[in-house]
Formats: sequence, C-alpha cells, structure tokens
Amino acid sequence: MYELFDQYFITMSIRLLLALLLSGLIGFEREMNRHSAGFRTHILVGVSSCLMMLMSLYGFQDYLETYADIVRFDPARIPSYVISGIGFLGAGTIIVNGMTVRGLTTAASIWAVAGLGLVVGIGMYSIAILTTTIILLSLVFLNNFERYISKRELRVKLEISMYDFQELDAIFTIYNHFNVIVKNINVDNENEQDTKLKTDVQIGKNTNINDLYYELLQLEQVKQVKEV
Repeated sequence: MYELFDQYFITMSIRLLLALLLSGLIGFEREMNRHSAGFRTHILVGVSSCLMMLMSLYGFQDYLETYADIVRFDPARIPSYVISGIGFLGAGTIIVNGMTVRGLTTAASIWAVAGLGLVVGIGMYSIAILTTTIILLSLVFLNNFERYISKRELRVKLEISMYDFQELDAIFTIYNHFNVIVKNINVDNENEQDTKLKTDVQIGKNTNINDLYYELLQLEQVKQVKEV
C-alpha cells in the first residue's frame, strides 16, 4: 500500500516548492506586463511539469521492485509527452490580428517554464536556477531595450474615412512619401458612402505626423483622418 509520507516525500516537496518559486518569478514578470498568461498560469505549468517528472522518477518504484526482472523502466517517457503537449497551451496565448502577431514571448516562456519544472523534478537545481536567471534577465532587460528602440519610431493606428476606394493608391503614395511603413491593413466597406481604411503604421522619428494628416486630408475623397 502506498504510504502517505514515504522516504521520497521531503525530496519531492522541495522540488515542487522550488518549481513553484522559479516558475512564479517568470510568471510575475509576465503578469506585471499584463500578458495573457501570467503568474498563476506559469506556476501551474511549472509545478505540474515538475509533478510529471516526479511521477516518472518515483511513481513506479514499488511496481519496479516487484517486477524488476521483466519491466524496462524509461524515466524520460512521461517528460517527453509534457514537452510536446505544452505547445498546445502556449499556442493559446498567441494572437494573430492581420499581419500583427502577439503572445509569442509568453508562449515561449510557458514552454520554458515546463522545461524548468522537468529539470527541477529530476533534481538539477543549480542549472534550473541559472536558467531562470537567464530567462528573467532576457525578459526584463531585452524588453526595456526593445522599448528604447521603439521610441525612435512612432507606432500608431490611423482610421481614414473615405467616400469610396478611389483614393487608396493616393493614400499609399503619401505613406511612401512620408516613409510610413504599413504593418496592418483593414478595410471596412459595409456602408458604400462611408468606407473606412484602418492602418497600423510605423512612422519614422523624422516624420511630422501633422504634415502627414494634412496631406491625407487634402485628398478629395477623404473625409476624416483620426488616430484610434
């Protein structure tokens, strides 16, 4: 009969708590930046992965002792399913909107936390702590670096109301003139008298956005330009 507190209980408890701490640190960073998968999600993934690893290592001890001569034991079999299966959870955090993709970093962090749980579960504490440090430094400092780079270029969403599609070519000509990079395009033509062109654009630091608005409003078929 399985004992409630066997000889491996303290070892397993320490590993679960360490997985809780390390995955929680990464999840806390995601939570602070208001991402879809945050503190609780990362903890659940990390602790559950650790649990699967512990089950693979210690869950079959009694069975193996009884049938040691006829049973072949592979402790990597269950973790391999964790690694492949966690991709479905990570994919759920990825949001695709036109040509814009969000959530890739969070999906990657979930996959990394699953790996951390497995590593802690097998007892590789030092490498788990080092990996957590590397991941946190990457998320925090590289995120700040990306923000510094993005400050050099303005990213805005413009909604241009038109009478019809005749001015589309002229609009993109103006965009090219002002070195505006179009990241995403969406056309709303439910009302023939009020066509709306919604563009997610990147404006260079040397471009005057007011001049861009003025040039767009000079087009005959353009009724309104606004930032949304």
